[in-house]
Amino acid sequence: MNTKTPAQMVAVHLTGHGGFETLQYREDVPVPTPGADEVLIRVAAAGVNNTDINTRIGWYSKKVDAATDSGGAAGFDEVDDADATWSGVPMAFPRIQGADCCGVIVSVGGDVDAARVGERVIVRNMLRSYVDYRPYECWTFGSECDGAFAQYCKAPARETFKVECDWSDTELASIPCAYSTAEGMLHRAGVGAERVLVTGASGGVGSAAVQLAKRRGAEVIAVASLAKANELSALGADRVIDRNANLVESLGRDSVEVVVDLVAGPGWPALLDVLRRGGRYATAGAIAGPLVELDVRTLYLKDLTLVGCTFQQDMVFENLVGYIERGEIRPIVAKTFALEDIRQAQEAFLAKKFTGKLVLIPPQAQA
Repeated sequence: MNTKTPAQMVAVHLTGHGGFETLQYREDVPVPTPGADEVLIRVAAAGVNNTDINTRIGWYSKKVDAATDSGGAAGFDEVDDADATWSGVPMAFPRIQGADCCGVIVSVGGDVDAARVGERVIVRNMLRSYVDYRPYECWTFGSECDGAFAQYCKAPARETFKVECDWSDTELASIPCAYSTAEGMLHRAGVGAERVLVTGASGGVGSAAVQLAKRRGAEVIAVASLAKANELSALGADRVIDRNANLVESLGRDSVEVVVDLVAGPGWPALLDVLRRGGRYATAGAIAGPLVELDVRTLYLKDLTLVGCTFQQDMVFENLVGYIERGEIRPIVAKTFALEDIRQAQEAFLAKKFTGKLVLIPPQAQA
């Protein structure tokens, strides 16, 4: 390990499933030691994501049937700790969350080229190394292993990507979770130059989906608060529909080829109504509620394809790095917070009065 790296660091420990009280800012957390195939990263910035809150409050547990924001502050009483994670395996506490990492490699394991020290990098948030690259299996950075809400973190070398660009650290820290989720959905749905509807379009994943779908030549219809219409139009949305509008009345039945959904909840049936025959529906979230009403007749009579999207093929993250380096995308950073202000950052996230990403900045650490 690099002798200049301190023995202890600042980090936020998640101590269990629950409210904000489970987030503990500490200054005495041991700096991780990279394994043979890992690198140690000095974290420059770490994005805030819905999954951070969902994991904290135990929303992934099948006993929870409510929207994220209904338990975002205090958590839920009915959580079953045994299934309250991405993988269904119980969480190990304390856990350092943070799926988004931008930083600099400061040391490497014995099997990693020492020339990588000094690289500015981002980490693939859906890690495959720890599950031997088995299909449809992954660990989430900051869930099944410690993440980036700290001054230092470790990650598999082959899933830590050097990025050469003129972006700020906060911009790069906006990419891993939100943009890979969005690109993964578009990849799985095979989106091209066609009409695409994106729900939750002002959030991190939604705004990424708008931009990435436009990059693919799609006509993009964004569903969000109309107060955010100008920002979404700047990202590439051809039309913005108010999130409380009647979609069938606004668009007409059978009017879009693809729905990219992050919301679900009670308005879900209308998303299938506006899909054309043979249309595709892709989802990677359910912020308005995980349980929906499905008329199976709509599904089979319209020959629809429904795709759940968590696992990502390797090309998804690799393509994102290429988009960044070629200047084809650029995220919106709405606001930054000091790492110690993580509670305020999550409160702002839950209030949903911003477009794009919120990013945490750890105290400056010595290389």
